[in-house]
Amino acid sequence: MPSRANFLSDAPGHDERTAEWLRLLVGDWNVVSDLTRADLVLWILRGGQATAVAHIRPSAGSSVYYEDPVGIAVDDRSDPELLALLTGRRDQVDPRLVEREGRPADLLTIPVRKDGLVAGVITVESPVPSTPRPPDRVRQRELGMRMLRMVSTGEFPIAGAPIPPRRGAPRVGDGIVELDANGVVQWASPNALSAFHRFGVEGDMTDTTLAELSTEVLQSRAPVDESLPLVLMGRAAWRTDMQARGGTLSLRAVPLKASGVRDGAIVLVRDVTELRRRERELMTKDATIREVHHRVKNNLQTVAALLRMQSRRMKSDEARDALFEAMRRVSTIALVHESLLQGSEEAVFFDEVIDRCLRLAVDAASASVRHADTDPMDGAVQVEVSTERIGKAGTVRAEEATPLALVVTELVTNAVEHGLSETGGTLTVRSERTGSHLVIRIEDDGVGMGSRKPSGLGTNIASTLVQGELGGTLTWSDRPGGGTIATLDVYLDPLGV
Repeated sequence: MPSRANFLSDAPGHDERTAEWLRLLVGDWNVVSDLTRADLVLWILRGGQATAVAHIRPSAGSSVYYEDPVGIAVDDRSDPELLALLTGRRDQVDPRLVEREGRPADLLTIPVRKDGLVAGVITVESPVPSTPRPPDRVRQRELGMRMLRMVSTGEFPIAGAPIPPRRGAPRVGDGIVELDANGVVQWASPNALSAFHRFGVEGDMTDTTLAELSTEVLQSRAPVDESLPLVLMGRAAWRTDMQARGGTLSLRAVPLKASGVRDGAIVLVRDVTELRRRERELMTKDATIREVHHRVKNNLQTVAALLRMQSRRMKSDEARDALFEAMRRVSTIALVHESLLQGSEEAVFFDEVIDRCLRLAVDAASASVRHADTDPMDGAVQVEVSTERIGKAGTVRAEEATPLALVVTELVTNAVEHGLSETGGTLTVRSERTGSHLVIRIEDDGVGMGSRKPSGLGTNIASTLVQGELGGTLTWSDRPGGGTIATLDVYLDPLGV
């Protein structure tokens, strides 16, 4: 079935501004659905028919639809009143009784206007009540009808309203307060009264300015959001938090207008004390983990520097090379911890680690390998080694990133020292990732292995890490056209959600 964007792009008369307006409406119409306790269906004119492109069910109350109506198309014979509104032949239609899946339902048809033109139609469909609605529900439905009138005049959705979701954003069921144009409380739902009572507001809130009631219980030392007064007065469509008595209330204001003049507001309220406390714990934990990674990285870099200094004092070439290899391996582990500092989770974007491992390994591989931009020393042959990375390895868990980085570094170093040290050439790292399956190939176009088998401390370290830590396989083969291919094949653990 086509997406809503495709529906709108195909519909005549819908430019980008109109499509964006309908997208904003659908992003915020849950308030209307919850207030009216009704299903909302958005219809647009497409191919001479009314086509349903969006649907929302109320979070509290019964839905009249078992099957999602999105994609249904009706013509002038099936619903002439709906088509009359969409085509502009009528400005409004009367409420009527319809049947939805074998049950009677009340139907309201509301035009959606943008710049005075009809951009679509909303049908408001709710089950016929078997008993009279309680006073609170009647009041909520009246507020919902005021918002629907704003939709019909192009005053809702409200420009600049915080449509994207935010943790702890209040909804109608959490608590609702009705204000007049001066910010005086006209009515509050039982849940809203309970929330404010827990924060120190005593007695009935009616006929009192909400801003004055809240100011009396605000924590004097806690920082206050600059938008809080506007939200408490209902003057701006925004969300903010209010801290009082050690707790936190999340507030959202929806100004109500009639004929372009603000005549009231709805303030949604939710107690988010526990949610904010958990968020602070997570922030503290994240900061602590970052600090640990930072200190480990610094310590490893210090160890690498000490090894480098010690290697320079060695008179034996064998001892100097051994210390230099140890320095390179410690630096590789430090790279992983530095990468963990950049992200918000305990995972590493491994392609960046590969790039840095390539530079580290090529630069530190062997004194006999010299880049073209360096001066020859002691008659050594000057060769050039170029590197390239193809494909993507993706994101890797921190526990697997360290052994994986060490293996890649060892294989790259071996390729430079044994395959390209005499002739130079190109070192290529190819990564193929399919879900948790990762294959990394390190290719060089050097002298090749011939009949020799890979050996040495670096090879043993790489093989041990692959088999013991990663549970994968490591193989070598001749490269067509000359050179060697080292293939690392592992199945990684899935990242936590």
